[in-house]
Amino acid sequence: MTASGRSDGPLLCVRDVVMRFGGVVALGGVSFDVERGQICGLIGPNGSGKTTLFNCISGIYRHGAGDILFQGRSLTGLPRHRMAALGVGRTFQNVALFRRLSVQENVLVGAHHLGRSGFTANALRLPIVRHEESRARARLHELLHLLDLETVADIEAGSLPFPTQKRVELARALIGEPKLLLLDEPAGGLNHAEVDELAVLLQRIRAPFNLTILLVEHHMSLVMRVSEKVVALEFGRKIADGTPEEVRNEPEVIRAYLGETEEEARHARFA
Repeated sequence: MTASGRSDGPLLCVRDVVMRFGGVVALGGVSFDVERGQICGLIGPNGSGKTTLFNCISGIYRHGAGDILFQGRSLTGLPRHRMAALGVGRTFQNVALFRRLSVQENVLVGAHHLGRSGFTANALRLPIVRHEESRARARLHELLHLLDLETVADIEAGSLPFPTQKRVELARALIGEPKLLLLDEPAGGLNHAEVDELAVLLQRIRAPFNLTILLVEHHMSLVMRVSEKVVALEFGRKIADGTPEEVRNEPEVIRAYLGETEEEARHARFA
């Protein structure tokens, strides 16, 4: 840790995290790191604990044991509403938009925590308030253009097709200027062409937005295409952690997905 309090190590450290629901162990001591600027894929069959881990990182769940560190600082016990201000952004498998608000209104909600002016400044419309609003609007128009949402900016979000709603949610996460972006099933509901576009988009936004990305995804070709690192879970435990090539050739991973025997797994490959 430097004198300024900024860690020069991994951006995210998951350390022996345990999560139980009654007698069911959803996470049984999971550990891994995500380096700064890295795209890391989190994979596993249904019920493996992927979304539970996301919920622990983003403060929705409070894990029972272990620790989660972001920029060297423990997130354990921090309330969910503080995550965005710390630099943790998230999208959801089932989009969580304000359906009766327009696209641009939904996106601007994600910039709320960036404001530093208080109640009095807002009531009096002081210059700092106008500056903050102008900055948010500029960021909004940049994101609407980047995500091809300009033509639907004034349309109610709930009336849009599901793939478009997913882009709105991504824009809302990005306008908050996260350092870590958690993407929960970003390819869900997309066709092959849209998945290809998403892969290009994720790689394109990483550098200019200074992003580290952790994504949960069942679309294996997307994960293997965009990730530098892949972590595989099964029944709440980590069964693989490495490069996409290392993980796709890991017998335990192949068995978990395909039900192969150990001997067959040595020769199996993901599509």
